[in-house]
Amino acid sequence: MSDSTPSLNLPEATTRLVCIPGTLCDERLWSRLAPALGDTFQLQHVPLHQARTRPQMQALIASQSAPQAHLVGFSLGAYLALEHALAHPQRVKSLTLIANSAQGLLPAEISARQRIVAMLERNAYAGITRQRLRELLHPSHLDDVAITALIQQMGLDLGKDVLLAQFITTIDRPDLMARLPELDFPVLIVGAVDDKLVNPDDLRAMATHLPRATLHLLNDNTGHMIPLEAPGPLAAAMRVHLEATINFNDNDGHRAMPPPLSQNQ
Repeated sequence: MSDSTPSLNLPEATTRLVCIPGTLCDERLWSRLAPALGDTFQLQHVPLHQARTRPQMQALIASQSAPQAHLVGFSLGAYLALEHALAHPQRVKSLTLIANSAQGLLPAEISARQRIVAMLERNAYAGITRQRLRELLHPSHLDDVAITALIQQMGLDLGKDVLLAQFITTIDRPDLMARLPELDFPVLIVGAVDDKLVNPDDLRAMATHLPRATLHLLNDNTGHMIPLEAPGPLAAAMRVHLEATINFNDNDGHRAMPPPLSQNQ
């Protein structure tokens, strides 16, 4: 494995995954996924919250993923990963897109974010509200304190300035669907049927546009926060995707798609 980050000191058989979080999230977003993936994979976290502009966000991703990487993005992080992959396809070994549409934000979500920005510019930030949790989580997880407390703590720790920067600089997300055929490497798309922020039909359309796509839709008790709500099924889908990618990339450069995955896991 090629890795330009000597400080990681990864074992020979360990695969580095460059993980890009979503809005008001940091490395804690992946805290349930890491043990589910196992020791074969080493998660490297992109500190997206350190950036205040869209170019700074892309620069962080580029510096963390050099010279080539398996990129894993969630929500905003998935959209930014897709932008990076389209700009630098030669630097991407594989792409995992979680809970994100290449068509950008839904109109209702854009309106909600515009209202939040206007409110935040006039008031102090009091953290993620119960109403916002209802939008982010499946109803079965709203009373799971281990999940809700983690989401709320990330919000409080990262705070108003990070939220404003991420909302304002990324609310404009051009439709990238027509450019997806440019990406000639394996792409795993993971979504949830009950995600209130991402239309599953968008994910199905993405899969038809990507030359080497695998679509994995979760049907049971999962909302938008897939890494926290369904780490086991997410890890299982990622292992199949990544192991197939690695095996075929190491086999004299011959690639093949991972086997189809059930959409009800």
